[in-house]
Amino acid sequence: AEIGRSHGAKVLSSPYSMGNGAAIKRGARAASGDILVFMDADGQHDPAHIQTLLGTLAEGYDMVVGARDSSGQASVHRGLANRFYNWLASRMTGFRILDLTSGFRAARAHRFREFLHLLPNGFSYPTTSTMAFFRSAYPVAYVPIPVARRVGNGSHIRPIKDGIRFLLIIFKIATLYSPLKLFAPIAVGFFTLGLGYYGYTFATMHRFTNMSTLLFSAAVIIFLIGLISEQITGLTYLAARDGRDRE
Repeated sequence: AEIGRSHGAKVLSSPYSMGNGAAIKRGARAASGDILVFMDADGQHDPAHIQTLLGTLAEGYDMVVGARDSSGQASVHRGLANRFYNWLASRMTGFRILDLTSGFRAARAHRFREFLHLLPNGFSYPTTSTMAFFRSAYPVAYVPIPVARRVGNGSHIRPIKDGIRFLLIIFKIATLYSPLKLFAPIAVGFFTLGLGYYGYTFATMHRFTNMSTLLFSAAVIIFLIGLISEQITGLTYLAARDGRDRE
């Protein structure tokens, strides 16, 4: 912080640890330029590559993300998780997403500020902002960027914490773009299981069992949850657009 101040940078300090997402939101509000550049502070990113992001942004994109290769992942299990996130997000959006969780990005300030209310105070601000841009049809580009290994303690596998974080990010990807694209296939899966189990029990016992009822009910409930979530997501982006128009 002191080095930044000595070079004329405006440095924001927090009275306590507020989280990565909270720091991003505070910085985005305080910034005065037309373009926002975000970098992690773990030594992975080289500031020399900022010009590459800005050059691509000038081609008509609203956000440009520096995409890491496999050597830039903190650990093997994190790398596998990120590959799954990229695949799922690509399926949801219909666009090839190279690095959903990269914290090195440049964005047009007025576009990024539209979604500040969606950003969490903790982790996954890159996921949230990326899916919000795609949902709103704001052009996003990916530029391959070499990165260094993280400075500090290595990443350790924490089955419970990392497992919960993994599931939360998956649901965040779905709910920020199109929840029905996630819930509908699950509902179809339960319905198919129920239909298959009913066919088996009817052929062998001539009965409609409670398990079949449970599977059919689960299919209907999951589909309705997806349908309601789809409407809520639409209203969320409508509110963001109305707020932008009032400004």
